[in-house]
Amino acid sequence: MQELRPIRVFLEVAAQRSFARAARTLRMTPASVTRIVARLEADLQQQLLVRTTRQVSLTTAGALVATRYGPLVEEFDRVTLEFERATRADQGSLFISVPMSFGLRLLPQFVSQFRTAYPQIQLHVNLNDTLVDVVADGWDLAIRISEPPTDRSTIWRKVCEVPRFAVGTPSLFERVSRPSMPEDLDQRLCLSYASEKSREIWQLTKGATKRSIAAGDEIVSNNGDFLYALVLSGAGIAVLPEFIVSEGLADGRVERVLPEWTPAPLWLALYYPPYDVLPPLVATFTDFFEAFLRGVDALDFRDS
Repeated sequence: MQELRPIRVFLEVAAQRSFARAARTLRMTPASVTRIVARLEADLQQQLLVRTTRQVSLTTAGALVATRYGPLVEEFDRVTLEFERATRADQGSLFISVPMSFGLRLLPQFVSQFRTAYPQIQLHVNLNDTLVDVVADGWDLAIRISEPPTDRSTIWRKVCEVPRFAVGTPSLFERVSRPSMPEDLDQRLCLSYASEKSREIWQLTKGATKRSIAAGDEIVSNNGDFLYALVLSGAGIAVLPEFIVSEGLADGRVERVLPEWTPAPLWLALYYPPYDVLPPLVATFTDFFEAFLRGVDALDFRDS
């Protein structure tokens, strides 16, 4: 709101200890910043800042204003943002967490199209392979590629399934025996995808037959691209989503290991705080994201 502008300008000067630096941050001229602060001092009938040739410092009154008004402005901004999210479907800010490998491949194209359709929506995108706490960390939603969820305190919206394959390089099997059954896998060569220190468990299916194989614990990572790079270097075998390994399978850099045994697919899901009803901004993002994925053939996502 316009009425808060003098306070905001003063708080920025107080934080920067400089009219010039505050002006750059606020994208204003130093003269405008000086004039606004002077008007605020006149309105309050108090000198708030002491200006010297080297820096700006707070007076006792200025320190009191900064201490008392700063939290109020932050709370005002928080409430305003909540109100925008609750009432506007095409304007405001969204805070989103996205898996690293998926985000790097898909999100640039998606964000470009989304911003064209909704130029008044600001996206704050965090790339993180760890399952975030959307409630505690303040995310509006998260995109997740994971096993079916067990968390019942949040909302999961399954978009589609993501196939996975066990892959290794042809050169690897020039050095070691090619497994013909899950039990033949050398655990030391099985690279684990896990967000914690524990090893990964591969759930493999052939028709009605299922096997659970514990991958190794010598190399454990929470990033699929890192594991894929290790596979390409001949370091071992990994179970990875198709969108990571599809090009390598097509050009022969990697091959499927135990092709008759299928690892359990993952969910591509949207993961929300426990909303009673999706806020309009979140609903806008959700609808656009699902429509966008339906047109992305290169990733070979399959409808659920």
